[in-house]
Amino acid sequence: MSMASMADEISRLKAERNAVILAHNYVSPEVQGIADYVGDSLGLSMKAASTDASVIVFCGVSFMGETAKVLSPNKMVLLPEPEAHCPMASMCTAEQLRMFKERNPGIPIVGYVNSTVESKVEMDVCCTSSNAIEVVNSLESNDVLFVPDMNLGRYVASRSDKNVRLWDGFCPLHQSMTRRQLDDLKVKHPDAVVLAHPECRPEVLERADFIGSTEAMMRHPGDSGSKEFILFTEEGLRCRLERDYPDRSFYFPSNAVCTTMKMVTLKSVLECLRDQSGEVLLGHDVLKGAYRPVRRMMDVQ
Repeated sequence: MSMASMADEISRLKAERNAVILAHNYVSPEVQGIADYVGDSLGLSMKAASTDASVIVFCGVSFMGETAKVLSPNKMVLLPEPEAHCPMASMCTAEQLRMFKERNPGIPIVGYVNSTVESKVEMDVCCTSSNAIEVVNSLESNDVLFVPDMNLGRYVASRSDKNVRLWDGFCPLHQSMTRRQLDDLKVKHPDAVVLAHPECRPEVLERADFIGSTEAMMRHPGDSGSKEFILFTEEGLRCRLERDYPDRSFYFPSNAVCTTMKMVTLKSVLECLRDQSGEVLLGHDVLKGAYRPVRRMMDVQ
């Protein structure tokens, strides 16, 4: 079946199932093309919760579907690739957090939304890459544990008076991007503005002109007078950037590909909708426990 035929069949099934299709910024352009909404994980989950759709198809990694289910417990949430697990989310387990709390009573745990639903149950409050600083600063405690991303945690610590303890976790994609790559791209494109995700290494962030979430990076070219941009994040963002800013040029490191995100294809979306497969099923206690830190995060905004 051609991509055009699959897209047509997805559209038909979507109407039949009363479904909404969400696509993260990092999935492939063809998957972004059939989505109703494209963006960051939490923003997509919040958007889906506000719709009257009966079914949510989340084109992304597994923790994203879990978060969507937490915010829409009465909707059916489907993952086209349920085995697409974020490596960083797997670096911080619920059992590890329970052990930390036993040894460090009273220290609040701030958890990046890029974490498993079981780990969220053990957190005091969640955060995104765009509101992590505000969330940490909103806490009364001077000591805070930030999980699982040490690079984002270090970035937050540099902009907070809190004593931020770091977890030994990271996004393999952003961790693999180096200062040398950035310097090489600047030699080739000396006038380009450097945009970096806070999941990047400190030496990369030190060289960046702008640090922000994928959605913040999406908006930045519209506020900038530059025509060239170097982006240190996943190259899936190129799709929206080139659509929204056709007169600009965008450059990414050669290794800016998350193979886990790219597991989602038109075929897997089609099969997911057709068979209603990959459903996210969470128990009442997990849903309730994970909702608390997510809701607390949303209240900070």
